[in-house]
Amino acid sequence: ILKDNKNLRRIHNDALRGATGPDVLDISSTALESLPSYGLEAIQVLNATSSYSLKRLPPLDKFSSLLEAVLTYPSHCCAFRNLRTEKQNLFLSIFDNFSKECESTMRKPTNEMLDDANNTLPWSAERNTHPFATDDESSPYSYSTIFDDSEMAGFDFEYDFCQPKVLTCTPEPDAFNPCEDILGYSFLRVLIWFINILAIAGNFTVLLVLLTSHYKLTVPRFLMCNLSFADFCMGLYLLLIASVDAQTSGQYYNHAIDWQTGSGCSTAGFFTVFASELSVYTLTVITLERWHTITYAMQLDRKLRLRHAVPIMLGGWLFSIGIAVLPLLGVSSYMKVSICLPMDIETGLSQAYILLILVLNVVAFIVICACYIKIYIAVQNPELVAANKDTKVAKRMAILIFTDFTCMAPISFFAISAAFKVPLITVTNSKILLVLFYPVNSCANPFLYAIFTKAFRRDFFLLMSKLGCCKSRAELHRMNYFSAYNSNCKNGGVATAPSKASQAFLLLSALEK
Repeated sequence: ILKDNKNLRRIHNDALRGATGPDVLDISSTALESLPSYGLEAIQVLNATSSYSLKRLPPLDKFSSLLEAVLTYPSHCCAFRNLRTEKQNLFLSIFDNFSKECESTMRKPTNEMLDDANNTLPWSAERNTHPFATDDESSPYSYSTIFDDSEMAGFDFEYDFCQPKVLTCTPEPDAFNPCEDILGYSFLRVLIWFINILAIAGNFTVLLVLLTSHYKLTVPRFLMCNLSFADFCMGLYLLLIASVDAQTSGQYYNHAIDWQTGSGCSTAGFFTVFASELSVYTLTVITLERWHTITYAMQLDRKLRLRHAVPIMLGGWLFSIGIAVLPLLGVSSYMKVSICLPMDIETGLSQAYILLILVLNVVAFIVICACYIKIYIAVQNPELVAANKDTKVAKRMAILIFTDFTCMAPISFFAISAAFKVPLITVTNSKILLVLFYPVNSCANPFLYAIFTKAFRRDFFLLMSKLGCCKSRAELHRMNYFSAYNSNCKNGGVATAPSKASQAFLLLSALEK
């Protein structure tokens, strides 16, 4: 009646209340969205294959007699893992000491079991009757004081004790969707909140200060705004993952299908791929701009202007959006894993997509390293920069390269191996990379590229002064800025050729942007 009924969407909650059955419930190939909460205690076999609308199960204690479940989604089998029937738990808790008796019983032929039953069981010395007879209430081995007659009916020692029933469930969870919450580890559940708040707060502050500054929008400021927005989106992704994990903790199996196949996971996946690619692209452009500024410091006609930077970044936005949209169009998928990363490599096109992203990220890292090495060689000239300034520049560039390497290297290494279908790490352990390494740049970039620079501190205190705070600090920064600006103008007006001092100033100022 129920099987293959495409129009069946709902069973009344009380439809099975008080019923003595059914033993087998077959709702396969139906549009049923939920099971009733009552009358499920007698069900021993549940068949729900191809029931794609059944995304949540009733409380597990309702399936007290379930022995076999054939379901649609692997995540639902996580609910039944290690779940024993009520009857089995009751018997095993009382008769645990019968394990040795079971071993000797199972070694004997069937005909000997019946003949020796009364002689081998521990109560045979005092009772020469069936061990579960209920006619002698005074006997210490009478089980009528423990079980009702209805519970003892049909009880078989060998079958119920020596062949314990284990609930089987298919399809079993795979390597991409193990039986665990979204984040898996408890310490990651705490750490991800700290990281996403740091990323969101840091990048939002940078965006606010730069966009409200009354100073001219320069190329470095424009690029920094793009980088902060990309890293802000990464913080939103982490916030979304952390929020869903907190809401589904301990019962993710009942929310997995709605989450991974719904708009929430697709949105999270889009955010993280878009943010990651735009951030890497912008970091590369920022590094190239610094290298270009230092290399052609005295050639003002070759200086990168805002009209050049805008189309460059427009191309980066289009590229990042395109890469993030592809999994929504069937090239790989965000639905493969609970953390909504495009890990689907079943088709050749999906595999090529993952490899393309990884190769581009590795190439970007190589370009960034090469540019900073060239910058360091340029500023290392003792005729241009004092030794203490040289050390300061070297340390700063080392930190920038280290954070990029920390973010890209572990993820790229394990992801490339997985793309070739030779995974060196499980999905559970990859979540550690997701929280500890993946967002490193998003947390560090606002500090390394903005908050720790003199220009940002000046803009920050000027913004605070507008709100009635830090007025003395703002005035000090304003005076220092105009003093340095006037000094530059005087030096530029007197000198007929670029001096070594002015070259040094330009080299260092490029790194301070």
